[in-house]
Amino acid sequence: MQVLRLEDVRRRPRRVAVGEFDGVHLGHRQVIAGSDTVLTFEPHPRTVLTPAVRLPRLTCPDAKAQRIAELGVEELVIVRFDRQFSTVTAEQFIDSILVDRLGATHVSVGCDFRFGHNAQGDAALLARDSRFTTRVVELVRRDGQRVSSTHIRRLLAVGDVESAAGLLGAPFTLCGEIVHGEQRGRTLGFPTANIVPDPMFACPAPGVYAGRVGEHLAAISIGVRPTFGQGLALLVESYLLDFDGDLYGQHLTVEFDHRLRGEERYESVEKLVEQMHADVALTRKLLGSNAA
Repeated sequence: MQVLRLEDVRRRPRRVAVGEFDGVHLGHRQVIAGSDTVLTFEPHPRTVLTPAVRLPRLTCPDAKAQRIAELGVEELVIVRFDRQFSTVTAEQFIDSILVDRLGATHVSVGCDFRFGHNAQGDAALLARDSRFTTRVVELVRRDGQRVSSTHIRRLLAVGDVESAAGLLGAPFTLCGEIVHGEQRGRTLGFPTANIVPDPMFACPAPGVYAGRVGEHLAAISIGVRPTFGQGLALLVESYLLDFDGDLYGQHLTVEFDHRLRGEERYESVEKLVEQMHADVALTRKLLGSNAA
């Protein structure tokens, strides 16, 4: 899949899906289905228009691009969303971007999609334009719940990564650069790859999870390590099973498959180590590894 800035695009007939697509969840996938091009916005428009309101993203730009590519899309076109772009009217967006720049013959959007200055444009406005065919996708529901990025953020906030994965269509992932920690895990026999979570992105609730880092199974702890004191910063610590190597400085993606338990404070380091062995054993059981 090609990833292009809007200004680098050459006009040709296109079937275009338009939206923010944060998380690329099941609803987004229905909007994208049948499109050869996805038009999206970076950064998220809400972070520009209402910066005081915290909106943790479900996917970093690279992860979003990867998930869109997995859907068979040929081009991902990125619009840089800033204050200047926010003044573009709905009509200008259709004329200048969809028609003149992209050459859209088909446009696919969700039924709640809004665009243009003060969100004046909607699916009905697109449908009235005879220069392209408009496909409007209704809201997707699963188990009686609307599939939305907002609902998925709420699930992650309580650690329900299994339900979040069901709405995303894939396990939730968190990206970051591996940083040096206090080396405490190594002294306990469980060396970890540590990521400081970026507050701009969603992070599951503190606790212990079974997941993957690359090809390796991982027991993942999110929290402030209460056994070792108070006031410690939030950290995502991944113990990669059957791995012996140096990951410092690398950019890794951590996948969350199951929540094992909440974060706990133990009365001794020995009790903590005992629980860590149990967490690793449960991770192997849940994710199907028979490795010793």
